[in-house]
Amino acid sequence: MDQKDKPITAFSVRGLTKTYGEGAAAVHALRGVDLDLPKGEFVVLLGPSGSGKSTLLNILGGLDRATSGTVRFEGQDLTKMSEAELTLYRRDHIGFVFQSYNLMPSLTALENVELVTEIADDPLDPAEALALVGLKERVQHFPAQLSGGEQQRVAIARAVAKRPTVLFCDEPTGALDSTTGRAVLQVLKDVNETLGATVLIVTHAAATAQMADRVLHFADGAIREEIVNATKLTPAEIEW
Repeated sequence: MDQKDKPITAFSVRGLTKTYGEGAAAVHALRGVDLDLPKGEFVVLLGPSGSGKSTLLNILGGLDRATSGTVRFEGQDLTKMSEAELTLYRRDHIGFVFQSYNLMPSLTALENVELVTEIADDPLDPAEALALVGLKERVQHFPAQLSGGEQQRVAIARAVAKRPTVLFCDEPTGALDSTTGRAVLQVLKDVNETLGATVLIVTHAAATAQMADRVLHFADGAIREEIVNATKLTPAEIEW
Protein backbone atom coordinates (compact mmCIF):
# COMPACT_ATOMS: atom_id res chain seq x y z
CA MET A 1 0.00 0.00 0.00
CA ASP A 2 1.34 3.41 -0.95
CA GLN A 3 1.87 5.93 1.83
CA LYS A 4 -0.83 8.14 0.33
CA ASP A 5 -3.32 5.25 0.41
CA LYS A 6 -2.84 4.44 4.08
CA PRO A 7 -5.82 5.37 6.28
CA ILE A 8 -5.42 8.32 8.62
CA THR A 9 -5.03 7.10 12.21
CA ALA A 10 -7.37 8.56 14.80
CA PHE A 11 -5.69 6.87 17.79
CA SER A 12 -2.31 5.20 18.15
CA VAL A 13 -1.82 3.44 21.49
CA ARG A 14 1.44 1.87 22.69
CA GLY A 15 2.19 -0.03 25.89
CA LEU A 16 -0.86 1.37 27.67
CA THR A 17 -1.32 0.32 31.28
CA LYS A 18 -3.70 1.40 34.02
CA THR A 19 -3.37 0.27 37.62
CA TYR A 20 -5.73 1.20 40.43
CA GLY A 21 -4.38 0.90 43.98
CA GLU A 22 -1.04 -0.44 45.16
CA GLY A 23 0.62 -3.60 46.37
CA ALA A 24 -1.38 -6.80 46.77
CA ALA A 25 -4.64 -4.90 46.38
CA ALA A 26 -3.66 -3.36 43.04
CA VAL A 27 -6.06 -3.85 40.14
CA HIS A 28 -4.43 -3.99 36.69
CA ALA A 29 -7.21 -2.69 34.46
CA LEU A 30 -5.02 -2.44 31.34
CA ARG A 31 -1.89 -4.51 30.73
CA GLY A 32 0.20 -3.12 27.88
CA VAL A 33 -2.38 -2.39 25.18
CA ASP A 34 -1.14 -1.66 21.64
CA LEU A 35 -3.70 -0.38 19.15
CA ASP A 36 -4.14 1.66 15.97
CA LEU A 37 -7.62 2.90 15.05
CA PRO A 38 -8.17 4.43 11.59
CA LYS A 39 -10.15 7.65 11.45
CA GLY A 40 -13.83 7.33 10.60
CA GLU A 41 -14.28 3.69 11.60
CA PHE A 42 -17.17 2.18 13.55
CA VAL A 43 -15.46 0.15 16.29
CA VAL A 44 -17.02 -2.22 18.84
CA LEU A 45 -15.23 -3.23 22.06
CA LEU A 46 -16.43 -6.55 23.52
CA GLY A 47 -15.55 -8.39 26.71
CA PRO A 48 -16.79 -9.26 30.19
CA SER A 49 -17.13 -6.70 32.97
CA GLY A 50 -13.74 -5.76 34.35
CA SER A 51 -11.88 -6.68 31.15
CA GLY A 52 -10.63 -3.13 30.51
CA LYS A 53 -13.02 -1.88 27.82
CA SER A 54 -14.41 1.12 29.68
CA THR A 55 -11.00 1.97 31.15
CA LEU A 56 -9.58 2.23 27.64
CA LEU A 57 -12.55 4.33 26.53
CA ASN A 58 -12.08 6.72 29.47
CA ILE A 59 -8.37 7.17 28.73
CA LEU A 60 -8.91 7.72 25.00
CA GLY A 61 -11.66 10.21 25.88
CA GLY A 62 -9.42 12.18 28.23
CA LEU A 63 -11.52 11.35 31.31
CA ASP A 64 -8.78 9.28 32.97
CA ARG A 65 -5.01 9.08 32.80
CA ALA A 66 -2.89 6.06 32.00
CA THR A 67 -0.37 4.66 34.47
CA SER A 68 2.16 4.20 31.66
CA GLY A 69 2.34 4.07 27.88
CA THR A 70 1.31 6.58 25.22
CA VAL A 71 -1.94 7.59 23.53
CA ARG A 72 -1.71 9.71 20.40
CA PHE A 73 -4.77 11.35 18.90
CA GLU A 74 -4.07 12.56 15.36
CA GLY A 75 -0.42 12.86 16.37
CA GLN A 76 -0.97 14.64 19.72
CA ASP A 77 0.20 12.78 22.84
CA LEU A 78 -2.71 12.81 25.30
CA THR A 79 -0.55 11.38 28.06
CA LYS A 80 1.53 14.57 28.12
CA MET A 81 -1.39 17.00 28.16
CA SER A 82 -2.21 19.14 31.19
CA GLU A 83 -5.69 19.05 32.71
CA ALA A 84 -6.53 22.28 30.89
CA GLU A 85 -5.37 20.81 27.58
CA LEU A 86 -7.42 17.65 28.15
CA THR A 87 -10.47 19.81 28.84
CA LEU A 88 -10.01 21.55 25.49
CA TYR A 89 -9.46 18.17 23.80
CA ARG A 90 -12.76 16.86 25.18
CA ARG A 91 -14.59 20.08 24.29
CA ASP A 92 -13.28 20.32 20.74
CA HIS A 93 -13.13 16.68 19.64
CA ILE A 94 -15.06 14.25 21.85
CA GLY A 95 -18.72 13.32 22.27
CA PHE A 96 -19.85 10.95 25.04
CA VAL A 97 -22.95 8.74 25.22
CA PHE A 98 -23.54 6.66 28.34
CA GLN A 99 -26.06 4.01 29.38
CA SER A 100 -27.53 6.51 31.86
CA TYR A 101 -28.82 9.32 29.68
CA ASN A 102 -27.70 12.14 32.02
CA LEU A 103 -30.38 14.52 30.75
CA MET A 104 -31.49 17.54 32.75
CA PRO A 105 -35.08 16.70 33.76
CA SER A 106 -36.18 20.34 33.95
CA LEU A 107 -35.06 21.09 30.38
CA THR A 108 -36.73 20.14 27.10
CA ALA A 109 -34.98 17.92 24.56
CA LEU A 110 -33.98 21.04 22.63
CA GLU A 111 -32.64 22.78 25.74
CA ASN A 112 -30.63 19.70 26.73
CA VAL A 113 -28.89 19.79 23.36
CA GLU A 114 -28.39 23.56 23.57
CA LEU A 115 -26.26 23.04 26.70
CA VAL A 116 -23.52 21.62 24.47
CA THR A 117 -23.92 23.89 21.44
CA GLU A 118 -23.43 26.98 23.57
CA ILE A 119 -19.80 26.01 24.27
CA ALA A 120 -18.89 24.44 20.90
CA ASP A 121 -16.97 26.29 18.18
CA ASP A 122 -18.92 25.06 15.16
CA PRO A 123 -22.02 23.23 16.40
CA LEU A 124 -24.98 21.84 14.57
CA ASP A 125 -28.23 23.67 15.12
CA PRO A 126 -29.83 21.89 18.14
CA ALA A 127 -33.04 21.25 16.21
CA GLU A 128 -31.00 19.83 13.32
CA ALA A 129 -29.17 17.49 15.71
CA LEU A 130 -32.49 16.23 17.09
CA ALA A 131 -33.83 15.77 13.56
CA LEU A 132 -30.72 13.72 12.75
CA VAL A 133 -31.72 11.21 15.46
CA GLY A 134 -35.39 11.17 14.43
CA LEU A 135 -36.79 13.48 17.10
CA LYS A 136 -37.88 16.43 14.98
CA GLU A 137 -41.38 16.31 16.49
CA ARG A 138 -40.22 15.89 20.11
CA VAL A 139 -37.97 18.92 20.59
CA GLN A 140 -40.23 20.59 23.18
CA HIS A 141 -40.79 17.44 25.25
CA PHE A 142 -39.19 16.97 28.66
CA PRO A 143 -37.26 13.75 29.46
CA ALA A 144 -40.15 12.41 31.56
CA GLN A 145 -42.38 12.66 28.48
CA LEU A 146 -39.98 10.56 26.37
CA SER A 147 -39.42 6.80 26.20
CA GLY A 148 -36.06 5.30 27.16
CA GLY A 149 -35.06 5.02 23.52
CA GLU A 150 -36.04 8.61 22.84
CA GLN A 151 -34.07 9.81 25.85
CA GLN A 152 -31.04 7.90 24.58
CA ARG A 153 -31.45 9.54 21.18
CA VAL A 154 -31.55 12.97 22.86
CA ALA A 155 -28.28 12.04 24.58
CA ILE A 156 -26.82 11.08 21.20
CA ALA A 157 -28.06 14.34 19.65
CA ARG A 158 -26.44 16.28 22.48
CA ALA A 159 -23.16 14.43 21.89
CA VAL A 160 -23.10 14.91 18.12
CA ALA A 161 -24.36 18.51 18.11
CA LYS A 162 -20.84 19.83 18.58
CA ARG A 163 -19.67 17.85 15.53
CA PRO A 164 -17.24 15.61 17.46
CA THR A 165 -14.28 14.01 15.77
CA VAL A 166 -14.83 10.93 17.96
CA LEU A 167 -18.01 9.61 19.57
CA PHE A 168 -17.56 7.34 22.60
CA CYS A 169 -20.52 5.18 23.65
CA ASP A 170 -20.48 3.10 26.85
CA GLU A 171 -23.29 0.51 26.80
CA PRO A 172 -25.62 2.81 24.80
CA THR A 173 -28.21 0.03 24.32
CA GLY A 174 -27.78 -1.69 27.69
CA ALA A 175 -31.13 -0.54 29.08
CA LEU A 176 -33.11 -0.85 25.85
CA ASP A 177 -35.25 -3.58 24.28
CA SER A 178 -34.23 -5.13 20.96
CA THR A 179 -36.35 -2.91 18.72
CA THR A 180 -35.27 0.30 20.42
CA GLY A 181 -31.67 -0.92 20.65
CA ARG A 182 -31.52 -1.50 16.91
CA ALA A 183 -32.95 1.98 16.32
CA VAL A 184 -30.27 3.54 18.52
CA LEU A 185 -27.52 1.58 16.74
CA GLN A 186 -28.88 2.80 13.41
CA VAL A 187 -28.65 6.39 14.67
CA LEU A 188 -25.03 5.83 15.70
CA LYS A 189 -24.23 4.32 12.31
CA ASP A 190 -25.90 7.30 10.59
CA VAL A 191 -23.77 9.68 12.66
CA ASN A 192 -20.66 7.72 11.69
CA GLU A 193 -21.53 7.97 7.99
CA THR A 194 -23.09 11.45 7.89
CA LEU A 195 -20.64 13.35 10.09
CA GLY A 196 -17.61 11.13 9.47
CA ALA A 197 -17.07 10.70 13.21
CA THR A 198 -15.00 7.80 14.51
CA VAL A 199 -17.40 5.81 16.73
CA LEU A 200 -16.28 3.52 19.56
CA ILE A 201 -18.90 1.45 21.37
CA VAL A 202 -18.32 -0.54 24.56
CA THR A 203 -20.97 -3.24 24.89
CA HIS A 204 -21.80 -6.70 26.23
CA ALA A 205 -24.06 -7.29 23.23
CA ALA A 206 -21.85 -9.51 21.07
CA ALA A 207 -24.23 -9.32 18.10
CA THR A 208 -23.39 -5.63 17.72
CA ALA A 209 -19.98 -6.69 16.43
CA GLN A 210 -21.56 -7.75 13.15
CA MET A 211 -22.18 -4.12 12.11
CA ALA A 212 -18.70 -2.83 13.02
CA ASP A 213 -15.74 -2.06 10.80
CA ARG A 214 -13.46 -3.36 13.54
CA VAL A 215 -14.06 -5.49 16.66
CA LEU A 216 -11.76 -5.59 19.70
CA HIS A 217 -12.20 -8.50 22.12
CA PHE A 218 -10.96 -7.68 25.63
CA ALA A 219 -10.03 -10.04 28.47
CA ASP A 220 -7.95 -9.45 31.62
CA GLY A 221 -6.90 -5.94 30.61
CA ALA A 222 -5.65 -6.82 27.14
CA ILE A 223 -6.90 -7.10 23.57
CA ARG A 224 -7.11 -10.83 22.92
CA GLU A 225 -8.42 -10.59 19.37
CA GLU A 226 -8.89 -7.89 16.74
CA ILE A 227 -11.23 -8.57 13.82
CA VAL A 228 -11.80 -6.43 10.73
CA ASN A 229 -15.18 -7.25 9.19
CA ALA A 230 -15.09 -7.77 5.45
CA THR A 231 -18.89 -8.00 5.40
CA LYS A 232 -21.13 -6.04 7.77
CA LEU A 233 -24.78 -6.33 8.76
CA THR A 234 -27.16 -3.42 9.14
CA PRO A 235 -28.57 -2.83 12.64
CA ALA A 236 -31.95 -4.15 11.41
CA GLU A 237 -30.31 -7.47 10.45
CA ILE A 238 -28.71 -8.07 13.84
CA GLU A 239 -30.11 -10.94 15.91
CA TRP A 240 -30.61 -9.46 19.36
